Amino acid sequence: MEKLTKIVLTGGPCSGKTTALAQIKEYFSNLGFRVFILPELPTMFSQAGVNFLTSNKSYFYQAEESLIALQIEMEYQFEKIAKAQEKPAIIVCDRGVMDISAYLSEDVWQAMLDDRQSNVVQLRDARYDAVIHMVTAANGAEKFYTNANNEHRSENIEQARELDEKLINAWTGHPRLRIVGNTETFSVKLNNVLSEISEVLGVPQPIEAERKYLVEVIGEIPNAVENDIYQTYLVSDSKDEVRLRKRGKEGSYVYFYTEKELSDTERIETERQITPREYVTLLEDADSTRETIYKKRTCFVWERQYFELDTFINPNIGITILEIECVNEGDVNLPPFIKVIEDVTGRKEYYNYNLAKKQESVV
Repeated sequence: MEKLTKIVLTGGPCSGKTTALAQIKEYFSNLGFRVFILPELPTMFSQAGVNFLTSNKSYFYQAEESLIALQIEMEYQFEKIAKAQEKPAIIVCDRGVMDISAYLSEDVWQAMLDDRQSNVVQLRDARYDAVIHMVTAANGAEKFYTNANNEHRSENIEQARELDEKLINAWTGHPRLRIVGNTETFSVKLNNVLSEISEVLGVPQPIEAERKYLVEVIGEIPNAVENDIYQTYLVSDSKDEVRLRKRGKEGSYVYFYTEKELSDTERIETERQITPREYVTLLEDADSTRETIYKKRTCFVWERQYFELDTFINPNIGITILEIECVNEGDVNLPPFIKVIEDVTGRKEYYNYNLAKKQESVV
């Protein structure tokens, strides 16, 4: 079986998802991938006659519960199909499970999690390799916002902005959430989507868009999502970096295996989710010259930018690093509750791989 990558393409109303899905299908098929585009189920439910605006709470709960169940089952069946064929495959979901939570109250969403004996870490972080959020035209491209091309869209501009923010919040915390904003042209926005997916797939990408800062937190971070991360580097003769990562909190974790190849102009990073058993087995190849990094990661969104704030617990080096990745180099709008001590972008001594090096191993 060739590699399978599962991605969610989400976004607010009139964000350009439909056009982007067609571009994704054509572009990556031409690169030799088998691309499966999974349809947006809420639209299918509406077309079939389901009334999500009903005042009947029991009916509404059942409709949403069925929506979650069918989303999960549809993804599962397409995963089986993708694994049965010979090409490397991409499954692109037109919205994922967490999108559903944006339309529910916290109490109803928690009840559905309890009914399924599930949790956010499993539904958000463990199911998908990446999440690409396309920002609604109602935020930054207002003159192009319209309901005319979708009979099931009824939101005005303010409602579209509010829903866009709810959807971003629903996915905040995913290790590969990327927010694609509105740019000078729609074609640039589409190219940015393709670039983000290319990075996930390990297609070489420029590295200048990553920014990294030593910081101090001087205020409360709004809508923050926190996770514990344990990062162990493995011995490797063929790659620049090979690492294991355990990510989650409160006893619910997901596990990843990552390989990196770096040059002065590009990076190739491939990552796959692994089982807990694989994780434990691979730990036997841990690099004895490096410590396992333990850090508290706080994820948040500010001005449509997705930030990751890492506070290092082990090694106890007393630093906090803020990172942001974007498709194009440009100004980063840093939030007022973050005080920048130093811009350390590109400085190798602040790479996690080097921070993990044991002191007695330093030459």
